[in-house]
Amino acid sequence: MKIHHDKGLKSFASDNYSGIHPDVLAAIEVANGGHQGAYGADKYTQHLSTLIKNIFGPTAEVFPMFNGTGSNIVALSAILKKYQGVIALNTSHLNVDEGNGPERVGGFKILPILQVDGKVTVENLKTQAWGFDDVHRAQPGAITITQGTELGTVYTCKEIKEISLFARANNLFLHLDGARIFNACASLGVSLSEMILDTGVDIFTLGGTKNGIMGGEAVVVINPKCLPGVERLRKSSMQLSSKMRFVSAQLISLLENDLGIRNATQANHMALELYRATHLLPGVTISASPQANAVFAVISAGVREKLQSRYHFYVWDESRDLVRWMTSWDTQITDIEEFVDYFKHCLGAEDKK
Repeated sequence: MKIHHDKGLKSFASDNYSGIHPDVLAAIEVANGGHQGAYGADKYTQHLSTLIKNIFGPTAEVFPMFNGTGSNIVALSAILKKYQGVIALNTSHLNVDEGNGPERVGGFKILPILQVDGKVTVENLKTQAWGFDDVHRAQPGAITITQGTELGTVYTCKEIKEISLFARANNLFLHLDGARIFNACASLGVSLSEMILDTGVDIFTLGGTKNGIMGGEAVVVINPKCLPGVERLRKSSMQLSSKMRFVSAQLISLLENDLGIRNATQANHMALELYRATHLLPGVTISASPQANAVFAVISAGVREKLQSRYHFYVWDESRDLVRWMTSWDTQITDIEEFVDYFKHCLGAEDKK
């Protein structure tokens, strides 16, 4: 097959745009060949289960799935009763970017609350954590948070613990969408165990697609009360992989030899370098240095259009001329330098008008 794209050009649109880490490709090759049991009855999924138990304790269970949306929906469907809903940020991926999947496939209601720096707060939780005996509204059954957040911020372990304590006090489960959980751990300098076990998370999505694997996520159950239903719901939610060994092999590669943390550390570091190179440029406003691998900048529409003629990135809020630049595990300092050089050219061209 011929090459259909320029392999030398990097995007700053999303870490989903990046390719596959060589170690992950090697892991897929290792798992290939011969025959193994289907639907998780294979040696690689069994080994992934052992790794998860070593990290999160002997009662932890892992369920590899195809993608983050499916993982979130399966996890929440498993822990919510038919008459319950989940408290989620109005900006959350679950509420904004997963279409009507949670309602249509999961069958549960989203109870939105306002974000503060992209985060759930105990005070804001109180706006939806009520009416548990009111037959006229969906009863809150869980809280979901995203780590790192849609706005590029990162919850501290203390903040997650405060939310989990609120959840316990109100008989709610705490679900964590960990699409960029490795980036959050790298940012805080903590382990996966510290992020999850020490904070009181009940169930979470272990992300990999944004961090160097070809495709795949997993639902990890910490609280045994969340376990019934997860395994069965995978099939009806179209998340049960027949050749699961190849999804499991990829996740194994992230957990062994700290590849997941190393990939995320590189992405985070490149975001910081991008911030340092751009935040003082005339015509650029960046309110805060990145906490993970996202930089949010305000630039004029004219400059943005010129810059997007060569580099793909997303407009986050057109009313404020706010854009988002994402870095990935494979972003290099030369990519930053080339981007910034062209950005300066675009700024200069706009000044000469």
